[in-house]
Order: sequence, then structure tokens, then C-alpha cells
Amino acid sequence: MDFGGVDNGTDIRGAGEGMANGGGPVTRATAGAVDAAGAVRATWAAGAAEAGVRSRGLDTEAVHAGRDDLARQGLHAPPIDLSTTYPSYDSRGEAARIDAFAADGAEPDGPPVYGRLGNPTVARFETALARLEGTESAVAFASGMAALSAVLLARGALGLRHVVAVRPLYGCSDHLLTAGLLGSEVTWVDPAGIEDALRPDTGLVLVESPANPTLAELDLRAIAHSCGSVPLLADNTFATPVLQRPAEQGARLVLHSATKYLGGHGDVMAGVVACDEEFAGRLRQVRFATGGVLHPLAGYLLLRGLSTLPVRVRAASATAAELVRRLSGDPRVARVRYPRLGGAMVAFEVHGDPHEVIAAVRLVTPAVSLGSVDTLIQHPASISHRIVDAADRRGSGVGDRLLRLSVGLEDVEDLWQDLDAALGAGRRTRRGATGSAAVGRLR
Repeated sequence: MDFGGVDNGTDIRGAGEGMANGGGPVTRATAGAVDAAGAVRATWAAGAAEAGVRSRGLDTEAVHAGRDDLARQGLHAPPIDLSTTYPSYDSRGEAARIDAFAADGAEPDGPPVYGRLGNPTVARFETALARLEGTESAVAFASGMAALSAVLLARGALGLRHVVAVRPLYGCSDHLLTAGLLGSEVTWVDPAGIEDALRPDTGLVLVESPANPTLAELDLRAIAHSCGSVPLLADNTFATPVLQRPAEQGARLVLHSATKYLGGHGDVMAGVVACDEEFAGRLRQVRFATGGVLHPLAGYLLLRGLSTLPVRVRAASATAAELVRRLSGDPRVARVRYPRLGGAMVAFEVHGDPHEVIAAVRLVTPAVSLGSVDTLIQHPASISHRIVDAADRRGSGVGDRLLRLSVGLEDVEDLWQDLDAALGAGRRTRRGATGSAAVGRLR
């Protein structure tokens, strides 16, 4: 199966496979995921050196970043600080620290002041995520949408309310921009039209790559060049820093719905923006004013989730690549979409009724969200992107027969047995729909 050099939306007919030295099936999709992870590891030392940090591998950072001081304190597990307020007998000092925060949003020196100003447990997660993404700072929020809202509010406060965006985005991100709920105005463009769409009041360019749910990929470096001085925000939720670090390609802001892969177990809701310290200061001020803070227990769970992030992403990606190979050869499947970057997300269109496929799964969990240890399947046109206008939704590639699969850590044979049975239940093959599925490797 040859995915190389395929334009967005181009189909490749047929499927093939190679064999690894150990005798197991391997696809070029698997190789792509391995290459992407290897490229991130290869640039890690250079990025760490530039930041003045002793070079450590991505896997090591995932385990130790945000925890480096624990052993010196006689601790092994990070403590969970549930305090909402912190006593101080120095009210003059408190006033000075609050004044300093009001000026630039820098984290107050000394002990914490109040929960909305910051929390030590959450700060550990922020430190770790910034190290993984290769940025100076990171600011965590109560959800991914709270994080995006804070970015829009920070730019809007400067009179920069215009946003240039590329579809598809996560459905609620699309709605937040289109509805103008925060006073923003959006211009939707193809990547080639970004530069021409910029205006004096443009405060942000927003993209998602791989995109939700079509998995279309964008050339982030080229887009960053087109943005000029306007900050580029790249939603990196699907790729994670294991496969891609947008800041290295010119993105000033890297957004995560941390609910997904960073947490990884479907039991925490959070968002985070990795960025430079100047922008982080503005985001902290917005967070303080609006109250979109992350609970300390969520910060602890996210920090724990990061420690296994590389292992989880690589394992799920290998399973996803094998499922792509099988789906692409199945006559019940019209098209399979899987990014060059690899990863654990798969999108596919069926000839039959997608709702019947959803209703028939037994091992796979029929639920919105993604990035958990268990495999999830959902119908974007009904759930995650239902809020997007139908014409806009279909125009961005989110068709009515598209299903989105978030591959977890189950055995691939068990997953395939479940999907095979569900595809059989949902089959209402149109006359003449035979042969292998079309496979699109998107960019």
C-alpha cells in the first residue's frame, strides 16, 4: 500500500503488505508512524540545547519532566495540593506579587497565593508539557475549549478579533469561531489563501493537523511562513508531541485537548496551550479573570498520563496501521483515511449504514472523544461535528458515511473481529460497489 505523495483526497486503489523480519505484517503506514516518532526524537537534543536544558530523550522527559525535584524532597509520587488559598503574614509582599502578576502575567515568585493564580500540582503538568512540546511555557485550563477561548480573549483584548482558520477543525472550535460568541470574526480559507486573508486586525491563524475528523495534514512550516507576524495556533491533539512538535515548525501556540491522549484514560477533562512565556503571561491573566482553572487532581492525572504517552501512542499507532491495512481491502468500506504522520486515529467511509455499524460494535466503545486506552468509534456528522452547518461540514470532507475510530490498546485480532462483525451488520452495499476500498493518505 503506497501512501507517499498522495494529494489531499486522492484515492489509491488496492492494498498490499510487507513482512517484518520477525514475520509480522507491516504496512507503510506503520513505517510512517515510526519515521515521525523518530524525527521528533532526532530533533530533541537540538531543541533542548537551544533552550539551555540538558538533553534528554522524549521518553525520559515524559517520565521525569515536572518531577525532577521530587527525590530531593524525599518523594516519589508528585503531591496533590488541593489548597484554594495559601496563608501569608506578609500582606505587603502579597500586594507586590499581585501587582507583578497584573503587569505581565508571570507566575508569582515565592509560595502560592490563591488557586486561580496557580497551583503547584498543575504547574508540574504545565512544566512537563512545555518540555515535551519544546516551548518555554504552557498554561493549563479546565478544558480544551476553555484554552482556545482564552487565546481568543487574549488577542481580542488587543483589538485583534479577526481569525483566519482552515477547515476542518474540531466541531466546537468551528462553532466558537463561526458563532462569534467571544466577539471574534472568522475568515475560512484553504491553506494557500491564508496570506491573502490576513488583515491589520487579524490576531490569530488557527489550524488542526491532522484534522478532526478527516485526518487531513497541513504543511505547518509553510503555513507559519504565510502567517508573517500573526501567531499561528496549531491544534496538536491528534498527533501529540510524540509524533509532531508544531513549535519546531513555526507555530507560536500549540493547543491540546488534554482530555484526549495526554490524559489517555478517559477520566480527566482539561486543555493546555504550549507557547512562549510572553504569551503564557497573557493566558494566565485571562485564566485568572475568567476562572477557567484546572483542578489539581486533574493536573496530577495528566502528569501521570504523560509518563506513558510515548508508549501508548506507539502501541496504538501500530494497531491502527494494521486496521488500516485490513479496512482498505474490505469491500464494505468505501474509503480509508490515515495520515502520513501515522498515529492512532483512523477515519473510514462505509458503503452501508454507518449508524448500524455504531449500533453493532460490542468490544469497541461507541462514544465521542478519543485518545483513551480503549478503542472508541463515533459518527462525526451526528456528534462531534453536528454543530457545524451541514453544507460547511460536507464541504470540508466530513461526509454522512464517515466514521472516526480512535484505536486503543486492545489486541488487534479482537478489534478486527468486532469491526468485521459490525461492518457486516451495517452493510447495505450499493449496487456495483465491489473491490477494495480507496485509501487516501492526506496532507
